[in-house]
Amino acid sequence: MTVPVKPLLTVEDLRVTFPTRTGDVQAVRGVSFALGRERLGIVGESGSGKSQTGRAIMGLTPGHARISARKLALGDRDLLTMPARERRHLRGKQVAMILQDPKYSLNPVMTIGRQIVETLRTHENISTSKAKARALAMLEAVQISDPERVFSLYPHEVSGGMGQRAMIAMMLVCGPELLIADEPTSALDVTVQLEVLDILDKLVADRGMGLIFISHDLRLVSSFCDRVIVMYAGRIVEELPAANLADAQHPYTRGLLNCLPTIGSDRHPLPVLDRKPEWTL
Repeated sequence: MTVPVKPLLTVEDLRVTFPTRTGDVQAVRGVSFALGRERLGIVGESGSGKSQTGRAIMGLTPGHARISARKLALGDRDLLTMPARERRHLRGKQVAMILQDPKYSLNPVMTIGRQIVETLRTHENISTSKAKARALAMLEAVQISDPERVFSLYPHEVSGGMGQRAMIAMMLVCGPELLIADEPTSALDVTVQLEVLDILDKLVADRGMGLIFISHDLRLVSSFCDRVIVMYAGRIVEELPAANLADAQHPYTRGLLNCLPTIGSDRHPLPVLDRKPEWTL
């Protein structure tokens, strides 16, 4: 008899609401999915709720927002009822998040090495020298050729691709079970983008992590992820294997795919997505 594998992350009916002067804004509306040790892509336009879904899982939603769910659990641990202190300890140790642009995510007045060491020493009882050795090894693991030099640099002294690799190293140095990557390659050129994806792919495979890859790039997600969730107006409209993204059935997903340019075809101007009111229901 096969024993069912327990999901790494379980999300059931997740809702994120922001109160405003003109009424409540529902950024996430009833999102449900389970994540194993796999690469799950979440795609959609800006404002579709994909980043707020990731931030709610991390516990990084602004304090004035209201979060509710039937279940939001990392393994057996309930993230909704977990005390704030325990949730802070969880971030970086069991769950980590790579943000979109390292220019705004890394502390500009601390060296890259000091930031990675600080992350490690926050979660582990380890000496400064051992923490530095771990940080250098992690910088080397993300394919930084001269980790000693980069360790001593400030964020503004490295390129966008190097900064993103340093951010990945900082998020992975404690060995998290779950990694959320929010548009980790959108600020990078195509060559560096592929290198960063290769790093993430190897780390997920070698460490057995679960990865939530948030993006608006359908082609990128279809080639990199195992499964894809498509979000529109705060809710999931379609879920399917990444390899079958071209066979999507929902008109929103079909519309997004139809807006992509095609090499060798004369499509000018490109089609514009015709949104339907019933998609938000």
